[in-house]
Amino acid sequence: MKIAPIMRAIDRSGRLDRVLVHTGQHYDREMNDVFFEELGIPRPDVYLGAGGGGHAEQTARIMVAFEAECRRLCPDVVLVVGDVNSTLACSIVAKKLGIRVAHVEAGLRSGDMSMPEEVNRIVTDSISDFFFVTEPSGLSNLVKEGKPRESIFEVGHVMVDNLLYQVERLSQGGVAPAEVQDFLASMACPAGRFGVVTLHRPANVDDPVVLLRIVEALGRVSAMCPLLFPVHPRTRANLERFGVDLGGSIMLTGPLSYMSFLRVWKDAAIVLTDSGGLQEETTALGVPCLTLRDNTERPVTVEEGTNIIVGTDPLRIVACAEEILRGGVKRGRCPDLWDGRAAERIVEVLCRQFP
Repeated sequence: MKIAPIMRAIDRSGRLDRVLVHTGQHYDREMNDVFFEELGIPRPDVYLGAGGGGHAEQTARIMVAFEAECRRLCPDVVLVVGDVNSTLACSIVAKKLGIRVAHVEAGLRSGDMSMPEEVNRIVTDSISDFFFVTEPSGLSNLVKEGKPRESIFEVGHVMVDNLLYQVERLSQGGVAPAEVQDFLASMACPAGRFGVVTLHRPANVDDPVVLLRIVEALGRVSAMCPLLFPVHPRTRANLERFGVDLGGSIMLTGPLSYMSFLRVWKDAAIVLTDSGGLQEETTALGVPCLTLRDNTERPVTVEEGTNIIVGTDPLRIVACAEEILRGGVKRGRCPDLWDGRAAERIVEVLCRQFP
């Protein structure tokens, strides 16, 4: 989702040669192939097939395979996005080979080192040469960490570029998948009177005590409005492992494609999530969002957007959801530069750096 607008902008510019490398970190169809199809991303030029395994095993496989490609291709710059294991692995390989690294979505910090993503972000930024930031906190964090100001570029957010592009495509027609239509029909949901849930972070779904607290809250929220819950494979495995029953007003589906999921959540009365990206996307479209974490690396979504950090306390989750569903919606605004042109700005910077 972050690569798609960058690829489009590079191809439109005609000024850069690019090679798209797919590490294979996400490798099952529901979490991978369908995104390439829907987002119009060209087939990868290189597929490393390094998915599966634990953090160390996966990162190591990516590094070994990517090093071989870097030696073969000799790029001027390696551009990485986000905060996944692939981001970290490819950055380290490039830097050790003397290749400059550009990090898209740089500078975000949650302050929670128990999150693998936080480790990936900090290490990647520590060795990057160019920093593309999405919000003011990214800039201030990088400056505090001693990064040269002339290497930091405020460009907006490529996730929002992609979101606005896909919303426009939705307006041109199409229908929701059958399971989503079934949900809306079976719950007799009037427009805007349903909620959407996503839950996948290990801290929330691997600990049965925490998971049961969240499920308790979801059950009480679903008594106020039905909830659609596309279940991440990790979460589904733990729900089954711990014998958790979510009740009749929460409809579980498999992972939804990007467009199918967008089609439903953009019209929801409330989104409950532990996803970083969804905090930003709901802010961009003005949808009320409750983040089921104690912190966020995306503070602009709270300071300016529609996001509220509620943690995993059932009482707080339910109280905030009840307030939103009563009409006490937090009025947010879309942050500066979240205008659908971030990728263009990134490409312009790269063209100046590599004429």
